Amino acid sequence: MTRIAVFGATGHTGRFVVDEIERRGLIPLRIGRDARKLAASDAAGREPGRIASIDDPRSLDAAIAGAGAVINCAGPFLDTAHAVIDAALRAGIPYLDLSAEQAAVQSILRDYRDAPVPIVPAAAFFGGLADLLATAAADGEPYVDAIDIAVGLDSWHPTEGTRLTGRRNTAPRVVQRGGKLEQVPVPPPTARWDFSDPIGPREVLMLPFSETIAIRSHLQARDIMSWINVEPIRDLRDPATPPPEAIDEHGRSAQSFSVDVVVTGKGRRRRATALGRDIYAVTAPIVVEAAQRLLAGEGRGGVHSLGAMFDALSFLAALAEDAVQITLADLSAHPLQRTPIDA
Repeated sequence: MTRIAVFGATGHTGRFVVDEIERRGLIPLRIGRDARKLAASDAAGREPGRIASIDDPRSLDAAIAGAGAVINCAGPFLDTAHAVIDAALRAGIPYLDLSAEQAAVQSILRDYRDAPVPIVPAAAFFGGLADLLATAAADGEPYVDAIDIAVGLDSWHPTEGTRLTGRRNTAPRVVQRGGKLEQVPVPPPTARWDFSDPIGPREVLMLPFSETIAIRSHLQARDIMSWINVEPIRDLRDPATPPPEAIDEHGRSAQSFSVDVVVTGKGRRRRATALGRDIYAVTAPIVVEAAQRLLAGEGRGGVHSLGAMFDALSFLAALAEDAVQITLADLSAHPLQRTPIDA
């Protein structure tokens, strides 16, 4: 039976990933840096957790021994990605991570482009999902005029890992304009985006994540812009906002999301949308679907985003079976309006 190593298995998202691996009939090799947390996540039938540190290559090598792939769930990825990728290279197995950090994905693309094994950064809600939607909406066009991405969240109760990454990730955020990366202005522009229900029309601000880097790595577009509604950013910036609270047997929170991607080019405007619940929980089926496809031989060496590595329509169809609701449609009017509405 195939084993998938999970570095950061005791974190909030790491636990979802472990559960998803088991749900698919595979075996997770749980790797962590805290023996007590690993012991607390033990369960009947699970293999014992393994201790490893990014500062100790030998411990990483021992921890991923016997795995067919490794998923890095331990951010900030600016700090962990290179060490875990190097271990994957020594073991000769695919690497995947959940990075929302633009700088982390840029450094992986720069340093591991010619890797002999598949390396898939940003295989998560932030980064990978928008990349898949953009690839599907581009519909095989080699060049498009514009790709506009909007994330709508009814709330955001951040994990401690999210807060830690935010403090660590101080690099200026970038969008693509005229085929070149440029920094987001300070303060960022605001606008209005007409999301589908249950999010609806919202004021949004320009705030790109790793999807910008993922998309531009394989799709040629003049402009790539990313937006998010203002309410979850207020939650994120408020130190009093509590972490996510589980409301069902799967550990998911009540948070709703909508990811809208509009691709414009050659007289056509096409919209791809993903609707679902809990941005942390939905990351698990995204990254484990990717890992399972790599284990089945669907992939190639080097650094590739989800949209570049896999058939986007097939991948989204797999997610739509039980994780998200996916729609693709041509549009007459763009959902982005530059005049913001009241928050």
